[in-house]
Amino acid sequence: MKKQNTINKINLALNKIRPFLQQDGGDVELVDFNKKTGVVSVRLQGHCAGCLMAEVTLKNGIERIIKQDVPEVKEVIAS
Repeated sequence: MKKQNTINKINLALNKIRPFLQQDGGDVELVDFNKKTGVVSVRLQGHCAGCLMAEVTLKNGIERIIKQDVPEVKEVIAS
């Protein structure tokens, strides 16, 4: 049950970020959350998938917001 609550919180955080990504023709999808390691896997979509700034967006945008809103998350990676 706790994992599901964490996943809901992660999705809420992603919903905060999503409009900014969609503005540039991209999006993000939650792939997995490993509660043992605290690692979230996401898939960048649309223009974000092939963008040269994807790693910056992932770490400075997506990861920062998720970690701020969901303290049990330790890292966000692209899958």
